[in-house]
Amino acid sequence: MDKRTVLAEKWFQQKGWKAFSFQIETWNSYLSGNSGLLNAPTGSGKTYALWMACMLDHFSQSKKPLKAKKGLKFLWILPLRALSKDIQSAMQTAVDDFGLNWRIETRTGDTSTAERQKQKKSPPDCLITTPESLHLLLSQKKSGEYFKNLEAIIIDEWHELLGSKRGVQVELALAILKDLSLQKLKIWAISATIGNLDEARKVLLGADAEEGDFIKANIDKFIDIESILPDEVEKYPWAGHLGIKLIDKVIPIIQQNKTTLIFTNTRSQTEIWYQKILETSPDLAGAIAMHHGSLNNQIRIWVEEALHSGQVKVVVCTSSLDLGVDFRPVDTIIQVGGPKGVSRFAQRAGRSGHRPGEKSKIYFLPTHSLELIEGAALRQAIADKSFEARIPVQKAFDVLIQFMVTLAVGDGFLPDILFKQIKSTYCYRNITMEEWQWLLNFIQLGGKSLSAYDEYHKVIAENEVWKVVNRKIAMRHRLSIGTIVGDQVLSVKYVKGGHLGTIEEYFISKLKPGDVFWFSGRNLEFVRLKDMTVQVKLSKKKSGVVPQWMGGRMPLSSQLATHIRQKLDDFINGNIEDIEIETIKPLLERQQRLSLLPGKNQLLVEYLQSKEGFHIYFYPFEGRFIHEVLAGLIAYRISMSQPISFNIAMNDYGFELLTDEPVDIEELLSMDLLSAQNLEEDMMKALNETEMAKRKFRDIAAISGLTFRGFPGKPIKERHLQSSAGIMFGVFEEYEPENLLLVQAHNEVIQQQLEQERLLSAMENISKQEIILRKISKPTPFSFPIMVDRLNRQSFSTETLEERVAKIQAQLESL
Repeated sequence: MDKRTVLAEKWFQQKGWKAFSFQIETWNSYLSGNSGLLNAPTGSGKTYALWMACMLDHFSQSKKPLKAKKGLKFLWILPLRALSKDIQSAMQTAVDDFGLNWRIETRTGDTSTAERQKQKKSPPDCLITTPESLHLLLSQKKSGEYFKNLEAIIIDEWHELLGSKRGVQVELALAILKDLSLQKLKIWAISATIGNLDEARKVLLGADAEEGDFIKANIDKFIDIESILPDEVEKYPWAGHLGIKLIDKVIPIIQQNKTTLIFTNTRSQTEIWYQKILETSPDLAGAIAMHHGSLNNQIRIWVEEALHSGQVKVVVCTSSLDLGVDFRPVDTIIQVGGPKGVSRFAQRAGRSGHRPGEKSKIYFLPTHSLELIEGAALRQAIADKSFEARIPVQKAFDVLIQFMVTLAVGDGFLPDILFKQIKSTYCYRNITMEEWQWLLNFIQLGGKSLSAYDEYHKVIAENEVWKVVNRKIAMRHRLSIGTIVGDQVLSVKYVKGGHLGTIEEYFISKLKPGDVFWFSGRNLEFVRLKDMTVQVKLSKKKSGVVPQWMGGRMPLSSQLATHIRQKLDDFINGNIEDIEIETIKPLLERQQRLSLLPGKNQLLVEYLQSKEGFHIYFYPFEGRFIHEVLAGLIAYRISMSQPISFNIAMNDYGFELLTDEPVDIEELLSMDLLSAQNLEEDMMKALNETEMAKRKFRDIAAISGLTFRGFPGKPIKERHLQSSAGIMFGVFEEYEPENLLLVQAHNEVIQQQLEQERLLSAMENISKQEIILRKISKPTPFSFPIMVDRLNRQSFSTETLEERVAKIQAQLESL
């Protein structure tokens, strides 16, 4: 036990707190010179567990402050720049109370040029930053001098970075900084609960993982989950419509609490709920705000500060407020729609009662009746601590190429030394010398296919040190550092000035001048698109479309899917313990009566003939993404035995194959359609893997520097970027199939987009299940929402979707 920890315990007492055992354990581990991973629930004081340790290390055993060297001592890495302000405030408070004359500053994309220059000349004692900004620091000249006094790096919210290319950026930076620091660098990360914490520690510490500590807070955060139940359960549910119908039950929850966060799964839903709450309860005007990633940063900062100070009563938000922004305790959380993951739901619940020992309260609001099963499943999964794993990224060559050029733009690198550093990371531990030589050749000469183009000759060897000497290449590279890529976004501004946020290009491309849309809580009229800026003016029209952002589909996690199947199995066996299951009992009984309610060891297949054609429904309960792959796979395998075309639709519970030709369903099922034999080969043919890889390659090309996205204010149009990446993809496919970036694109499709491991697991589950066929005379409660999903995506009608669904429901109920 280190005597210096008494200082921290006394400070806690002065604040009216008591140090948890995990905090004391962390202080002692750090003061012993160890690195490690700290796992603690949201709101348990994990920030002070590590920041206190950093400060205590600057006191002698007699509890007197030590004279510290000038320069940067600590790096605190965050996944979101929005988190930096609160972290900085909490740290500075402690530093001032301890009498340490330290400066704590932030360095993010919002930091001004003048402030960056000041930090470069006079580094703060602690710098709070993001992975991208850290790489920008490494691209500066004399970065070795800047980081030489570094004592420790703490990565906050490690679970958010793990499993992403931003996490790989952190791995690479750590590998370099270990050698740049003149002392043994202590590396710590803070993580919420995930299913693979030991692997998370290995990714963090790389080759030094076995020496690192793992500290777990033995604090059970009590989460009170209450579902908002509909007064009446429809016989034929469909996705999306029920949520808004329950708004009258939401308003009283808002009114009886001081502060409420309403989490939605997409930015579009956020806009809709903000609008509908104001329509239903106009008295909330001025007390309601909205927060999502496409809003202007100043708006988001204002919302965070207003929530902190109690100026606003309710904030409708997306995952942009998932993480540890340290507000005053929020009274309650409302989750709109299934969060699709246990960890995500627990993280959001933890925003309520965000203090040690306090209870978290979260309401689950279903967007359709069947989603109530998810409410019951979430409660059980959290009780069982069944959290999802974050799968680490392997051999991300695009990120490595970007990093090699980043170092070359800075002080340069020696290939032999850099190879050893790279190989010490978890991501690149299996990199071969052949692959390394290919990467060196690529950044120096453009590889085999691009050697004739000077713009790809980025790095030269000068006295064995590999450097970028061309100023234009260096400038363009610094502008491109980062791994977050997506569709072209356009700035939204009023005609007379005033920035509102950003919208993706594909949405605006559908509008014509005069069209009205909802954005940032305002009804806006589209005036014109000028210089990549969407110019708008306020509209008095009460109707308008809501922007649809790409990437809104979140798949059901395997952990949650397993608990949903268990809840259905419990119902079949007469074990009804949850109010949610009791509420939808009539619906489940109707499914049982019209077809079958499948147990966890059964795979239900329904066959229906209608005016539209012949429908085959499968219900694996494996999530939307897996169902998309399975549907394509089965359709392909059927087409191998007879010429046939299918229309495919799916949701998280099952999928539909619709054809205009009669099929012998018994014979098809006897073909072993769901066999794992030749799975990868059939999957590639069924889903046009080459086209999917081409789309993946666009992002890889941007990250690796093959394509340049443009200068600030003058971005290159998305179609030009896509065209350039597409041409390169075709050239590599034909003339250089061994190109590592091309290989990576194909691997990412298989491992990430097609979720190969989870697909294999799903196929293994299905192989153990009894396949039960039911020929039905009309849609069932399980098949109806899949049918509606297809209508919503593919049909054209002058009626609204609600009107068409109501007609179909009425017809079915009259049968």
